[in-house]
This record gives sequence, C-alpha cells and structure tokens, in this order.
Amino acid sequence: MGREGLRAGWRLALYLIMGTAIFLLLALGLRVIAGRYARQPLWSELFAEIAVLAAALAAAWIMSRIEKRSVGVYGLPARSAFGKLFFAGAVWGLLGITALLLIMRGIGVFSFGGLALHGLRIWRFAAFWGALFLVVGFTEEFVFRGYTQYTLAQGIGFWPSALLFSLIFGGIHLGNPGEAWIGAVAAALIGLFFCFTLWRTGSLWFAVGLHGAWDWGESYLYSVPDSGGMVPGHLMRPSFHGSRWLTGGTVGPEGSVLVFVVIAVFFVAFDRAYREVKFGKTSAAPLSPTARLPLP
Repeated sequence: MGREGLRAGWRLALYLIMGTAIFLLLALGLRVIAGRYARQPLWSELFAEIAVLAAALAAAWIMSRIEKRSVGVYGLPARSAFGKLFFAGAVWGLLGITALLLIMRGIGVFSFGGLALHGLRIWRFAAFWGALFLVVGFTEEFVFRGYTQYTLAQGIGFWPSALLFSLIFGGIHLGNPGEAWIGAVAAALIGLFFCFTLWRTGSLWFAVGLHGAWDWGESYLYSVPDSGGMVPGHLMRPSFHGSRWLTGGTVGPEGSVLVFVVIAVFFVAFDRAYREVKFGKTSAAPLSPTARLPLP
C-alpha cells in the first residue's frame, strides 16, 4: 500500500489475475454455447479473440469500481467511440499498408496479382475478416495499451511503461509461425507508435482503427502473409520476387526493411498532425513523459 492506496504493480497483478480467470470462464462458456461453430477454425479464432477482449474489458471495469474512476480513462472513452479518431486511424492503416506494397511494386519485388474470390464470396469474406480484425485491433490495443499502460505509467512513468509493453508486444510476435526478428522489431516499433498516438490523443481509438485496418488490408484486401501466415478466403493472388530483405520473404511485408520507412513516416506525420499531449491531462498543463499520473 502507498499513500494513494494499492500500488500500481499490485493493481496490475490483480487485473491480470482477474482477466485470466474471466477469460477461462468465457472460453468454456463460448465452447458450450457456440457448439459446432466453436470447432471450426475461423469461427474458433473469432470467438477466442472476443473472449480475450471481453475478459480484458470486464477486468478493467471491476478495477475501475475498486479504484473509483471511470473505465473510459483506460483508453476507450465511450464518448469517442467510432468517432473521428477511429476513422482517421483506419484511413492511416489502409494508406500505410498500401504505401508499403506500392513501394515494393515500384522497385519490382511485388505484384498485386488477380482476384482469388468472385461474386458474393468477396463480400462475405470481407465482412468476416473486417469483423475479426476489428476485434483483434481492440484486443491487442487494450491488452497492451489500455488498463496495463495506464496503471504501470502511474508507477514508473508513461514512456518507460510504453517501452516495456512495446518490447513484450514485439517479443510475442516471435511466437507466430514463420515470424523473423525484423518482423518482431517492426511490431515493437509499431507498438511504440501506438503508444505515441495514445500520448497525443488521450485514447486508443486511433490505434484501434489503424491496427484493424492495417491487418485487414494486409491479410484480406492485398492477401499477403502476416507473420508468415495466410488467411483463408483472401481476395487477391499476389506474388513476391526478389531479396527477402525487401520482400520480407515468407514473413510478409512486416518482415521487410521497407516497413521501417512507413513506421518512420507514421511518427513524423502524426507528430505534425496531433501536437497536443492529452494522455492523463487533468489540468491545462500536460504531464511530463516520465511523471506519475495523479489519481483523480
């Protein structure tokens, strides 16, 4: 216990324990309720993501009652739900993956190819993968940069906690089939960029929109590998030809050195577009990047 109650590290541990317990209960419940759909790989993946997100949000809500604060301070304020920040992020995500592939196309190491789907299947898979990657965006952003980031920032400062969770985010990507160290470093850097958007906007809505749109554009729209995996029901038949340093090889575009160019542009452009610091802002003066957050 500290002057302000339970210390940040213990609150974070309590959150993780509760979140894990809630996830296990939800996973069991979904398997029973969803029946045969839960045994199909695509639906099972969607249900698993929903269970993780629901557990993370439920645990955060319980902690908000304990801490006597609004659950919206953890990064997803309801008043901003699916507003300008979310759609701006979605546009940035689609433009980002498009720009990366256009660069590859321009230097002759990538071809977009023709359609792999036709008719109604185009729209059905577009909707399914749109829904799944939207949930993925919510899940990964809130798990790594929601309650966890807000709480640990109170203990060690915003940027130290942002760096720690970004390194964890990148390291976890190494567990994906076909992932390589360049892709993991890129994931860590894009995680740090998402923290930067949280610092400047005060919410995760921009990051959720960008994350979901990037994954949807990469995996479904342009149908390229993501961490070494191809999703079934993808739209195009693209091809790579050339050095794996430029193409990313079997890892996909996120394993290409060119992805660092896009990430650098993201940082510079976002810094110019969103200049005001809004994270944890409780007065006219913004917080120092290493300051502990005051409790409301």
